[in-house]
Amino acid sequence: MTTNALLYLITVLIWGTTWIALKLQIGPVPIPWSIAYRFWLAAAVLLVWLAWRGTLRRPSRQVVPLLLAQGLALFCLNFMCFLHASRWIASGLVAVCFSTAPLWNALNGRVFQRKPLSPQVLAGGALGLAGLLLLFGGEVLKDLDRPETLWGLALAMAGTYCFSLGNLLSGAMQRLGQTPLQTNAWAMLVGATTIAAYALAAGEPVRFDASATYVGAWLYLAIPGSVIGFTAYLTLVGRLGADRAAYCTVLFPVVALNVSALVEGYRWTAPALLGLVLVAAGNVAVFWRGAWPRWRSA
Repeated sequence: MTTNALLYLITVLIWGTTWIALKLQIGPVPIPWSIAYRFWLAAAVLLVWLAWRGTLRRPSRQVVPLLLAQGLALFCLNFMCFLHASRWIASGLVAVCFSTAPLWNALNGRVFQRKPLSPQVLAGGALGLAGLLLLFGGEVLKDLDRPETLWGLALAMAGTYCFSLGNLLSGAMQRLGQTPLQTNAWAMLVGATTIAAYALAAGEPVRFDASATYVGAWLYLAIPGSVIGFTAYLTLVGRLGADRAAYCTVLFPVVALNVSALVEGYRWTAPALLGLVLVAAGNVAVFWRGAWPRWRSA
């Protein structure tokens, strides 16, 4: 297995199972504080690791604006948008919105970096989106006539767009010679501190749950979910490009559904299985190395 394939597999498996830990954290601790605790711990682990290896560096002036923007986009606004979107729309619809990340990455690459639109990424993203619509058909169609649903959709798409911007910012810093380990450490610190400031301003009480369940979920989200997951994913962004790497977002819900089938009794239906086939076809389209037809104008 190549290094890129291993990073891809690690990202999909870890982020496809973080929903279990997120569910276990629901309780007396306000969600913004749980997110802040997650990224404070992740940042601390990365900073200590870098210091121990003797590779910890202060960000240069050239990198600081990009670092602050990444912290806000990827480790703050992204999560806050999805947090509030989940109050009004079903988790399946949130997953469908998030699966548009490859398309946003391709479009943002075209707008900000003048990269040509890749037909295979667009085709793969479209297939993956269609597959998730079938996988979550019931949830996606539920409550579409409610006004709050439009707000939820808008927030979920805004969160996805922030995620996409964070991808591009990470790629830009890697081209400047920065590693995801370095940039993630500082950006997570920025994101966690900003979310904590938001929680204080919103009047959310500062609480922590010392139970084994909450602490175990916190450790899983912070270390595998953030330190390993984000490092693996953003390394892929630097190696494969933001558009291809983001196809991970289409596969997370598939992993989550398979885990749910094992532990929660989820039952696969014919439309869901067809959706799974479309997601797999999208994956093949995104990473196909054969020859693609070139369209010529008449």
